Amino acid sequence: MKVLFCKAFVLFTFFTLHTVHSQQVQLQDSIKNRPEYRATELPQDFDIDGNVINDPIWQTVPAIENLIQLRPNYGQAVSEKTVIRMAYTNTTFYVSVICYDKDAKNIVVSDSRRDADLNDEDSFLFIIDTYNDRQNGFLFGTNAQGMEYDAQIDNEGKGSFNTNRQQGGVIGGTNLNWDATWKVRSQLGEYGWSAEFAIPFRSLRFAAGKDKTWGLNFRRNISKNTETAYWTSLPLGFDMKRLSLAGKLTGLNLRNPGNLKLIPYALTQVVNNSAVSPSETDTNFELGADIKYSVTPSLTLDLTYNTDFAQVEVDDQQVNLDRFNLFFPEKRAFFLENAGQFSVGSPGEVDLFFSRRIGIGDNGDLVPIIGGARLSGKVGQTNVGFLSMFTDDVDEAGIDQNNFSVARVNHDFQGTRSSLGGIFINRAGLGSMEDDYNRVYAMDGTWGIGNKAEVTGFVAKSTTPGIEDKDHAFKFLGNYNWNGWDLRAGYTEVGAGFNPEVGFLQRTAFKKPEFLILKAHRVKNMGNLLEIRPHVSYRGYWNFDDELITGFLHVDNHWEFKSGFEIHTGINFTTERVLESFNISDVTVPIGEYKNEELQFVLITNANNAFSMNLRTIIGGYFNGDRITNSGTANYRIGDRFNSSLTFSHSDIQLETGNLTALVGGLRLSYSFTPRMFVQSLIQRNNVSSITAVNARFGWLQNANTGLFVVFNIVKDDDDLDALNNQIFTVKYTHRFDILN
Repeated sequence: MKVLFCKAFVLFTFFTLHTVHSQQVQLQDSIKNRPEYRATELPQDFDIDGNVINDPIWQTVPAIENLIQLRPNYGQAVSEKTVIRMAYTNTTFYVSVICYDKDAKNIVVSDSRRDADLNDEDSFLFIIDTYNDRQNGFLFGTNAQGMEYDAQIDNEGKGSFNTNRQQGGVIGGTNLNWDATWKVRSQLGEYGWSAEFAIPFRSLRFAAGKDKTWGLNFRRNISKNTETAYWTSLPLGFDMKRLSLAGKLTGLNLRNPGNLKLIPYALTQVVNNSAVSPSETDTNFELGADIKYSVTPSLTLDLTYNTDFAQVEVDDQQVNLDRFNLFFPEKRAFFLENAGQFSVGSPGEVDLFFSRRIGIGDNGDLVPIIGGARLSGKVGQTNVGFLSMFTDDVDEAGIDQNNFSVARVNHDFQGTRSSLGGIFINRAGLGSMEDDYNRVYAMDGTWGIGNKAEVTGFVAKSTTPGIEDKDHAFKFLGNYNWNGWDLRAGYTEVGAGFNPEVGFLQRTAFKKPEFLILKAHRVKNMGNLLEIRPHVSYRGYWNFDDELITGFLHVDNHWEFKSGFEIHTGINFTTERVLESFNISDVTVPIGEYKNEELQFVLITNANNAFSMNLRTIIGGYFNGDRITNSGTANYRIGDRFNSSLTFSHSDIQLETGNLTALVGGLRLSYSFTPRMFVQSLIQRNNVSSITAVNARFGWLQNANTGLFVVFNIVKDDDDLDALNNQIFTVKYTHRFDILN
């Protein structure tokens, strides 16, 4: 298998190198043919109310109307008239849209909460590449109720090969937790709906100067047709995050807007740990602050003191049914801003920097963060980032004070989709222990071959006292992605001594080849069937004795219908070699080599409906026995204010050494009084660890994730209340002062 893989990878690399010249010519042609729009400069700011049709200011601004469908009728004009305009002043960037709709009474608004998914309702989004580097940008959107959606896009939104391991935070280069200060207003009418955006320049990152050009694209979602349409025509399989194919916004005369924000918070917290002392409660009061200062319009300094994350939603519970590490994503806002700047490695598998190591101990202990600083942004075409954080000691957990530092440089080569960078990560213990440190050095890069192919990779080394051998890691991945074809081949290696203490390793000491062959094909004259996506993928993990530890061959086809209904039908061929016995709960998996097959079935209903489901079933062999796993999510909403989702994972495992039933369930409920005022809860139950957890939150947002938060957490062990039974009630208020406004 390894010989065949190596031959395939060599052939794939030769193919991409052989076509580099023609791809570069096509790339230059695509740049020349990108649609352009010249922004209108206005003499002064104005109030927005969502009423675009009757606004005389907008009537003086040229309009864009030529959107093109990606689905369901690829390449055809958008089915409903759409009128978009853009303008700016010295301080603010403005966008307006009129979404005409012949069936305005049935416009779908599914969720009013900030950053709720806009894909499954009538909505409008736009992306701006403010550096015009064709890689990074800012995404904004809204629906007919004027909800606020914003995200930071890094590396064209590309994620890892195993993005299914990530549950939240930064996924696939899309940072939904980036929250800027801006506003949007919308209006419903017989014509359809309209919206106006007002985004202060101080909320963006850009290069000042005369006659600047930004990358630009728009997307409109029309629910009744499950339709998506874009300003720039895109090949199958792409979306507006593909900034190398975006249009151009020209004629921008940009000044340094000045940006200095002070963001203090006050917090009071009541803690009752009944397992320790049922009759006593502790009351805590905390003060802290963040400062945000734009050194230049493209370079930002963030300072934080007594950093707190009490308002962050708790982690989704997981059950480990294997012998490798589980991945829990970062959800804390401070670490998520510009997170893509510090991301090097293979997310969810080999993360060289994983910010959850800061402030969270190995056993889940909360470690107080004293404070720190972050400098991030762009100098010319070079991305720069520096982060330094100090954490306090925790005597009962045996944790000393530490400093965590990260330095990152990454240069984008203009117009080539290529980059080259390096990163240095350091943990230094500040206690009495000698040689208490860990360091990681790495280089990474991307070679863009035209618009259709690229080669990416990294090489890393760690330094840890007492470890001097095999402390390396590297990965190389080549891919071709165009007109429905997605071809990938890669190789990853992690030495036994590689030890990124401020990173994440799913498993240690492995050599991993992988490949994917996928073709998305739009069918014709097949009734309601829209697209099929047959594909095959493989990943194998070998140890350094050339023994296959895990092998996974996946053969599948996705059947997508015009209504949004999907089914996936696949078969998996698995190999697991267990060199040391381990336990899944109380069931032992003995030493041995296990080869199995399993059937996989996925069903996805139309998410535009008030009730929708996403279900997955796996039936087949598992180690020395069998398993049936059913998992998924059921969503139900009432109007645009009440949303609920029930997630579950049920595994019935029958091995020769014993049986196990693992059930993890979670119920999310949310109600939005307004787009900025909400109450939501997450109730979770895990039968393997017998833990029940409740997280209830009330939020009254002012702007950019500041405001009043009231949070109530309950965590208890149903089998042993003496071991775990605590309740925490928190009230936190955060306010943002724009000092240079």
